[in-house]
Amino acid sequence: MAAGGTFVITNKVLPGAYINFISKARALGNVGERGTVAFAYPTGWSDGGLISISAEEFQTDCMSILGYDYTDEKMKPLRELFLNAKSVLLYRGEEGTAATATENEEQLNITAAKGGSRGNSIRVVISSDVDNEDKYVISTYMGDTLTDSQTVTSAEEFKDNGFIKLSGELAPTAGISLSGGSDSAFTGTTYQTFLSLIEAESFTTVLYDGEDDTTKSLFASFTKRLRDDEGSKITCVLYDKAADYEGVINVTTAKELVYFTAGANAGAEINESLTNMVYGGEYTPSVSYTKAQLKEAIQKGEFVYYNDFGTLRVLRDINSLVSVSVDKNSDFCNNQVIRVLDSIGNDIAKIFNDYYLGKVQNDALGRDIFRSEIIEYCRKLMSMRAIDEFSSEDLTVEKGQEKGDVIVSFYVMPTAAMEKLYMTCIVE
Repeated sequence: MAAGGTFVITNKVLPGAYINFISKARALGNVGERGTVAFAYPTGWSDGGLISISAEEFQTDCMSILGYDYTDEKMKPLRELFLNAKSVLLYRGEEGTAATATENEEQLNITAAKGGSRGNSIRVVISSDVDNEDKYVISTYMGDTLTDSQTVTSAEEFKDNGFIKLSGELAPTAGISLSGGSDSAFTGTTYQTFLSLIEAESFTTVLYDGEDDTTKSLFASFTKRLRDDEGSKITCVLYDKAADYEGVINVTTAKELVYFTAGANAGAEINESLTNMVYGGEYTPSVSYTKAQLKEAIQKGEFVYYNDFGTLRVLRDINSLVSVSVDKNSDFCNNQVIRVLDSIGNDIAKIFNDYYLGKVQNDALGRDIFRSEIIEYCRKLMSMRAIDEFSSEDLTVEKGQEKGDVIVSFYVMPTAAMEKLYMTCIVE
């Protein structure tokens, strides 16, 4: 009987066929996806913790997830985010007190499925089934919207519908309104909890829509720490915060425009600029700047919108950085440039961590493979017109001082959308 199997080195003793199947070498890394906004927003309907909501889920399952219809005024900030964002990492605060109700001399107990004041809008109607007198139809309303209807013989048969939990003896009733639901307070501690929860998550932009200076500083410091110390290249959108930092976007035109700005920044691809982008949201802020005021806003690192004959547009896609230096020149004020640099930082770190860290030997061959990986990644950026004039000759991957250290150095030239035209027309 012939032997067989696979081999690492050619040292087999028994005769037979030893065959390895391996994939053809190809690039492992891709350009990372953008589009997620992290946002703390009290909806009055929470069971605590973070939830991730996609744009599709927000449109189709808004009531079941957040307790409101998609068109409700309460959902307006989220509608603004989802005009451009692909998903939202939402923190609704700690679970508040759940609304409750009792009926049939306290023999039937109903409790809202989530805590918060929104539970006070729940009404439950129990009626006899016209086709079977031993069964009951339990209809659950959130406000005027029928969210669920079940036919059961007992409370034990009732299936969790995401809105109420009930126990006890069923009996027909015209309507039972829940009450006593209350919200957890949104304080500085709430935002600290929110930031600690999202630190381990993957997102593009974090948003704070308030005006408290201490909390704004907390968000700015959080962003700077994650970018500079943890290597997590996120951005932060704040209202009226002169942070003087490339990771913070300072919206000053109107506070309600922070939602659209955060969603647009998160959803923008690395080869895309928001300069001159039309505001497509529902708010109607009064915007009137002189040219001198717009120039001053740019010099102060403010993200502003201007009125273009009745259409609101982004003036320039810039962040709050104003203190330019040799290490960070004026290019670092451009958000499109920052998106490119952030993607390079995030993506190459992911490539290294996922495919090389602890898996590939730090010898000449291993470093050459890693170098080829970075070259292929940069060529993808070139094909997307996110960077220009990249040359593989400028990329070096060398061994560091410690045996496991790898030192990478290369030049990169991010592209940016056209913003200014200087033209001379000579007429003879």
